[in-house]
Amino acid sequence: MSRRFLMALGSAVLALSIAACSGEGAGGGGDTADKKPTDLTIGVSMPTQTSERWIADGNSVKEKLQAKGYKVDLQYAGDEIPTQSQQIDQMITQGADVLIIAAIDGTALTGQLQAAAQAKIPVISYDRLILGSPNVDFYVSFDNYKVGVAQATALLVGLGLQNKDGSKGTATGPFTIELFAGSLDDNNTQYFFGGAMDTLKPFFDNGTLKVKSGQTKIEQIATLRWQQGVAQTRMEDLLTSSYNDGSTVDGVLSPYDGISRGIITALQNAGYGKGKKKLPVVTGQDAEIASIKLINDGVQSSTVFKDTRLLAEQAAIAAEAFLQDKEPQANDTTTYNNKVKVVPAYLLPIQTVFKDDIKPVLVDSGYWTAEEVAAGQAKK
Repeated sequence: MSRRFLMALGSAVLALSIAACSGEGAGGGGDTADKKPTDLTIGVSMPTQTSERWIADGNSVKEKLQAKGYKVDLQYAGDEIPTQSQQIDQMITQGADVLIIAAIDGTALTGQLQAAAQAKIPVISYDRLILGSPNVDFYVSFDNYKVGVAQATALLVGLGLQNKDGSKGTATGPFTIELFAGSLDDNNTQYFFGGAMDTLKPFFDNGTLKVKSGQTKIEQIATLRWQQGVAQTRMEDLLTSSYNDGSTVDGVLSPYDGISRGIITALQNAGYGKGKKKLPVVTGQDAEIASIKLINDGVQSSTVFKDTRLLAEQAAIAAEAFLQDKEPQANDTTTYNNKVKVVPAYLLPIQTVFKDDIKPVLVDSGYWTAEEVAAGQAKK
């Protein structure tokens, strides 16, 4: 009997046992409206602590909820799907009243969500939509298609094909670029990719942009778990296989700052940024402090800023609505189909950050300090 089968069987048995005992106090059971916040617990499941973004998200959600008086059980899963499943199982058995989940794999939590539903525990999908389950009650995120549009637009601006105000730039091309996407087990990846490719398509069609490697399908350019090292290795392979004739890369569409840093490391190791071999335009996402320093230093071109303080606040508002036996306010009830149902969502705005946007957008808002930008490290 395979280990994978045994793990699946174990999860199924545990889910059934949780469901069977749900009437004995596990979860809110729909009777939380009359309880004090100090008597209620919210389980918060975050995917990893290897990304500063998720550390910030977890801390922000916890702070927002604790400020409202709720108890918070915050767990990080170390990018291990079985660990996240077990942590959520434990939150359910220990009587969580609401679950806020940023899934590692959007398809891997069906059993846990079924157990939550049996225990009458509302589930809020946080930034990454959980797929394949009818038991996702609400979704808080950013407009992920627009993130892809913003990344592609930032690439065009960096190349000089377009100005920041949307007008036509002075550059004419043609330019050679390469494409990177996020992890295929993250539903957001499809939205980022779709928005970016729709934006770049006219430039591919008229020959202004070309992908020398020929790798343009999402399956070819995906980056497992969004890992920096995976991106660096792929960029190194692209340089070896497609640019060994003396040609150079003009731009790289990157969907996330960690991936961007892996790409930049590979490029620098190959001599880019030295002499006349200038670094390509490299995009990003999440305004991670290490990449903000790179942007400030003229190494990375841009990032897309998603203010996780606002996302955490919206998650807390949605959780409180459920605990008060109300429906959270949604501003999108049509877009996010998790392959079982359309999940009501609250989507937040985004901002593109170039070097001259760092101070007004990030420093003046208190997201990062000038000292942190200069150092490229967050203060503990």
